[in-house]
Amino acid sequence: MARTSSSHQLILVLVALVIVGALFMLPKGIVKPKEGKGELAQTAARTANRDNGAAAPSTASVEGAAPVTAGATPEQPHMAATPAQQKELAQLRAKYAAADGTAKSRLAGDLAKQYAAVNKFDSAGYYYEQVAVARPGEQAWKRAADQYFEAFSFAATEERAKQLSAKARELYERVLKNNPDNLDAKTNLGMTYMASENPVQGVVMLREVLATDPRNEKALYNLGVLSLQSNQAEKAVERFRELVKYHPENESGQFYLGVALAQTGNRAEARKVFTEVKKNSTDPALSASVDQELQKLQ
Repeated sequence: MARTSSSHQLILVLVALVIVGALFMLPKGIVKPKEGKGELAQTAARTANRDNGAAAPSTASVEGAAPVTAGATPEQPHMAATPAQQKELAQLRAKYAAADGTAKSRLAGDLAKQYAAVNKFDSAGYYYEQVAVARPGEQAWKRAADQYFEAFSFAATEERAKQLSAKARELYERVLKNNPDNLDAKTNLGMTYMASENPVQGVVMLREVLATDPRNEKALYNLGVLSLQSNQAEKAVERFRELVKYHPENESGQFYLGVALAQTGNRAEARKVFTEVKKNSTDPALSASVDQELQKLQ
């Protein structure tokens, strides 16, 4: 009972230590794994820069109005749609506004795909949600939820993170209502609670995922990151050891294992892990990050 109480206290400390959304806005040089299928989605450079230059998605999707266009300001070149893409989006929106019935639902799906292609994830989520409203079901709700979750992971402000996580949470709950065994949805739902008034619920959900699937890659990774963020380095080592044991191809997990080992004072093993990551990685940004960590261990 004492260990449980202590664990809950550490979780509550996490809230004071981390601004909302920081679980996704990882430190410079650290890679965030792709959501789904265990592949890496973002390089260290993108992770480091996504809030210093990444366009904040429009609030229109969250508020229920039609999303804004997919253009970007000069400070956000990597988020910009090409003129051809903007023209296509404008044409699709006009058709969508004039359509009804099955045609409107089909056009909503087309708009969602186009917005996702230009990284306007909240707008993509808005239109996928319209598809789900017309044809509800587990996968339809999840497509919409996943887009809002992606937008949440790029949120530039605490307020924005709260808005987007709340919307993703609402839709993931619909997914789980259709299928309580959808562990990917449950894992992402758990992470959205980190931007809510009840972050402990998020940790509980991640642990429930591991109770069902002890090898679950995303749950192990996220619990490892949570442990690091709350200064539980030894617990983080445990989580990341499990992660790389079952998913040795997960370079992000290997990198974080090295970070956690260094924080526990196990410098020799941390150096060995970092060296192995650099040897096997073809990602120059990750290699540069490893060099930085190795320099700290000299």
